[in-house]
Amino acid sequence: MPGVEAVVDGVYRRVLTDLRVVGLDDPVARPILGSEDASAVADAHLARDAVLGPLVAARPGLRVPGTVDGGELAIRAVLGQQVSLAAARTLAARLVAAAGEPLPEPDGTLTHAWPAPEAIGAVAPSLPMPRGRQRAVAAMAGALADGLELRPGVDLAETRARLLDLPGIGPWTAEYIAMRALADPDAWMPTDLGVRHGLARLGVGAEAAEAWRPYRAHAIIHLWSS
Repeated sequence: MPGVEAVVDGVYRRVLTDLRVVGLDDPVARPILGSEDASAVADAHLARDAVLGPLVAARPGLRVPGTVDGGELAIRAVLGQQVSLAAARTLAARLVAAAGEPLPEPDGTLTHAWPAPEAIGAVAPSLPMPRGRQRAVAAMAGALADGLELRPGVDLAETRARLLDLPGIGPWTAEYIAMRALADPDAWMPTDLGVRHGLARLGVGAEAAEAWRPYRAHAIIHLWSS
């Protein structure tokens, strides 16, 4: 996401609200990178499956990526509804430029901190997207401003229900947020285009995922990577 993130020579850099050096073992970095231990447990389960086993063998240790901020992830998920990754990135960059907090001095291409929910809600109607998605961005921002917590450890069923009650938030968006922000290892998105392509390559339907419980989120990463 231009303005907030950059990858330079294979190094990921981003603006944090608590600016400091972050190492691989830092508690801020771990949620972004995903859990090595969780990946090992999930791989041990999925490797026994006749369908998914070859993918696990080809790419052992794949992790479900987390996020530095559940609220940011949720807004970016809404921006990415029914558009390409490139289009979602462009929308996110416009949101950051319009509502983000400018750094005192730019650091290369890093220029802003991710905007606060209240600022996002204020500019949502001006974002170049369909009116329904503008309302969805504003509704998500409003829920975050009102205290909706999107982090590991929250009640999964209750949080899913709250997300699905918001206008413009359907199962794909709720499950994507559950996978990356809530760290639900069994989040599942059968309508996701990448998942559908992965299943088609394996010659199976979405019903095959029943055997992958309770690690369907890890199965998604293997399907995407395939």
